[in-house]
Amino acid sequence: MGLSGRVPRRVDAAVKYELLGLIDRAIGDGWEHRRACAYLELPESRAWRWRRRRDAGCLDDRRPGGSPVHGLRPEEVTAILDLFEAWGDVDRSHRKLAHRGSYLDLVWVSPATVRRVLAAHDLVLRRPRRVGRSERTPFPEWASYTKNSIWIYDCTRFAGCPKHAVFAVMDLVTRKWITELVSIEETSTQVQVAFLDALEHEHLLDVIDARQDQPPAESFPFTAAVDVLPPVLLAVSDNGPQMTSCSTREFMAMCAIAQHFGRPGTPTDQAWIESLFSHVKAEWPHLDRIKDPEVLRAELAVVRHEYNTVRLHAAIGYVTPADEHDGRGPRIRAARKRGLRHARWARITYHQLKKAKANRRSPTDVD
Repeated sequence: MGLSGRVPRRVDAAVKYELLGLIDRAIGDGWEHRRACAYLELPESRAWRWRRRRDAGCLDDRRPGGSPVHGLRPEEVTAILDLFEAWGDVDRSHRKLAHRGSYLDLVWVSPATVRRVLAAHDLVLRRPRRVGRSERTPFPEWASYTKNSIWIYDCTRFAGCPKHAVFAVMDLVTRKWITELVSIEETSTQVQVAFLDALEHEHLLDVIDARQDQPPAESFPFTAAVDVLPPVLLAVSDNGPQMTSCSTREFMAMCAIAQHFGRPGTPTDQAWIESLFSHVKAEWPHLDRIKDPEVLRAELAVVRHEYNTVRLHAAIGYVTPADEHDGRGPRIRAARKRGLRHARWARITYHQLKKAKANRRSPTDVD
């Protein structure tokens, strides 16, 4: 019968016949009617009502609703069908058709009524064809999931200084907020300045200088075996003009930094940096009330320090981004697991000793 637990309010006639048959066989084996109904989780009053309807040959449920006084008039049904024929290909929605009817002074019904009438007449609204979903381009294989291997950057604005853009660079792996730049302009120049600051902060400028001092590939013979070094890191961003400009591409190529762009109109491809902006604005709301860009620049530096060294990040196992970036994250997570085990053993030992002491107490020791 496909039932488990309490019998639903509405079941098919075949299910009712089977349930009544089970009750009849149980009564024949000596069970009480009430006990059989309780075992099947069926109210006894429903069982008696089903018996009367079975004897009358009308065990099938009647259609719900009856004849409501607020039911549609025939001319209203006709108006809805005419509305579908005239505007179905334009509106493509039962909600829009309902408002279209009142907009044209034809019929006043709810969207659910339009949908019900169309379904009763086997009419389907043709929705526009959607472009197939694209898949996010995976990161290149050389980009290892370690610190200073994948960076992500973007810009945002705060309500107090709407004319100033705030660029931020973050390590995608360790979630460390590396640097930020507040500027009234939003061009490739700001991207280059922010990246130079981040590279200097992470001591990667020396690596880039050493890479640039190497002889170019065209200086070797064509048949020489030359090892192709991977880029220094991968820079992930959206398709903003300051990220895709030729100046930014030339700068990234000069620094041996590969670029990775998300899909247009898909901010979830940059979810890491979008999450950073969301948490910063939600947890430090005073930033949206700062109207002086110099004060905003100073406050962002303080917030960045708190974000990296104080705030526990859920995505990296509830450690700070600085801990994860500096290699302390695995030890902290392992210490917590050991602490949880030791605390559990201590609680078990405490309660066992407490119970043993209580059992050893004599009746005269009871207060």
